[in-house]
Amino acid sequence: MERWRIVTFAAVALVGGSAVSHAGPCTTQISQVEQRIRAAQASSPPGGAGDASAPQSVDAQLHHQPTPSSVQSAERMANADGDAALARARNADAAGDASACNKALAEAKAIYGID
Repeated sequence: MERWRIVTFAAVALVGGSAVSHAGPCTTQISQVEQRIRAAQASSPPGGAGDASAPQSVDAQLHHQPTPSSVQSAERMANADGDAALARARNADAAGDASACNKALAEAKAIYGID
């Protein structure tokens, strides 16, 4: 799992690094969000402790414990959604669409749980 994150961040760095030479209206904000995501992921344990204020699932109410594979699957889905939001932000930035870029960044922040 950790290797996958490293590969993802390397890809983000390559794409982000090449985008800097063609800065759009929110290139700086994208870079800042990516840095905050990396910092948040580095400080959270694998499997994450979760958000204490998140609503309790039906399975939790029925005293079903998550399996390691279900936790990993949920992390992969969340990371894919977050990566997709960042990709939309980069595309909007490249197109000069600050509004769409900011909307995609807000979505990425919500997915990754950063403010």
